[in-house]
Formats: sequence, structure tokens, C-alpha cells
Amino acid sequence: MLGKSVLRRLMTMVPLLLVLLLVLILFGAGFALKALWWVAIALLVLWLIGFVARPKNGSGRWYRW
Repeated sequence: MLGKSVLRRLMTMVPLLLVLLLVLILFGAGFALKALWWVAIALLVLWLIGFVARPKNGSGRWYRW
């Protein structure tokens, strides 16, 4: 059997570890979402540049598909 002091220490450590895990998950998700926003903005800028600078002759499409 576990002693009362070990059980009490375990009961105080579990919520602390859960809070730290939640902080790490939220920090990682926030960083990933911010990085994805920058990628989306860069792709939008590239698409707009390609749309404006499309060739004058041919089909007028700047993409191949």
C-alpha cells in the first residue's frame, strides 16, 4: 500500500501535470496555426501575382492543370 504522504503528493502532482500538458498543447497549436496563416498569406500573394502577370497570348492561364 502507498503511504498517506506519497498518495497526497501524487494527488497534488496530477493536476499540475495536466495543466502543464494543456499549456504545452495550446502553445503548440497556437504556433502551428500562426505558421499556417503565414503560409496561406504567402500562397495568396503568389496566386494574385500569377493572376495579374498572366501571359497575354495562349489560353491566358498561368497554371498547368
